[in-house]
Amino acid sequence: MSSLFSSFWRCNSQLKLCATSLQNVIGILTVRNKCKDVELPSNSGAKSGTFRRIVHYSDKYTVEPLRITRLGGRDPVSGRVVIKGIGGGIKRKYHWIEWKREAPKDGPPVVEKVIEIMIDWCRTSRIALVAGGDKMKYYLATENMKAGDIITTTNHIPRIPVLAKEGNAHPLGALPNGTLVNNIEKYPGRGGWYIHAAGSSATVLRKMSNLVVIQLPSKHEVALPQECMATVGRLSNVEHASTPIGSAQRNRELGNRPRSGLWKRKDGRYGRKIKALPPMKIIKAIDKPIYEKEIKLTMNNDMYYGHKLWSDRVN
Repeated sequence: MSSLFSSFWRCNSQLKLCATSLQNVIGILTVRNKCKDVELPSNSGAKSGTFRRIVHYSDKYTVEPLRITRLGGRDPVSGRVVIKGIGGGIKRKYHWIEWKREAPKDGPPVVEKVIEIMIDWCRTSRIALVAGGDKMKYYLATENMKAGDIITTTNHIPRIPVLAKEGNAHPLGALPNGTLVNNIEKYPGRGGWYIHAAGSSATVLRKMSNLVVIQLPSKHEVALPQECMATVGRLSNVEHASTPIGSAQRNRELGNRPRSGLWKRKDGRYGRKIKALPPMKIIKAIDKPIYEKEIKLTMNNDMYYGHKLWSDRVN
């Protein structure tokens, strides 16, 4: 009887010990996994410099170098690290690029002269300081552009394609097939959207009614409105992609932090998946706003439970 009681007491104490240790383990897990809900920053910026720097623009366009605030790969709101490979580097100034090549629709082309070809450390391609009239601007320099060149900008689309000259800006509808272009607008009058990197260019393939099909460096095809402006030629600093960095110190000076060395790009040693190109993307011009007519709202509370808060909505 005593042996039976002792065994029962031993089992009961072991069960209590297991329950206590389990409770302690659960408590440790909850403490280790304790966190607060933070809205994660969205890494869906239009360009790659979203978390690299903040440019302090002035009210009016200027060719003076602008002051920047370096983010080091962190979100400016929450301070959380979004991109780990960014940080440090030499302090640089930012040059305000004029992305729009504007010219009057009915009139002679705008003539400008290239003053100087410069290096902008905030981008890969060279920039050109141009002057026309009483204004000075920064443009992206093309491959063979040099100081003293005369460049023109026109909005006219002739019946016969023009003889494209490097550095000039024309609508896509005025260029012949096979022309290399850069700084291409996605929507007419919105400024250059495609082809900003050093040595890159797009090719005019064909025309479809009021659309012009271009081939991007990724071999993707995009159909844009023929009124979209584009600069003729290939961007400068062609040897940028094939130029080695040279040393780890040089890489730090460029604002890149060291990596662990464990990551390796897929080199195709074990095969690759060859995927077909996506279908051609058609982009149409935005001619009118979402709502054609004005929608008037009031604070009238009549028939609230009938879900009629609109006093006058014009269809």
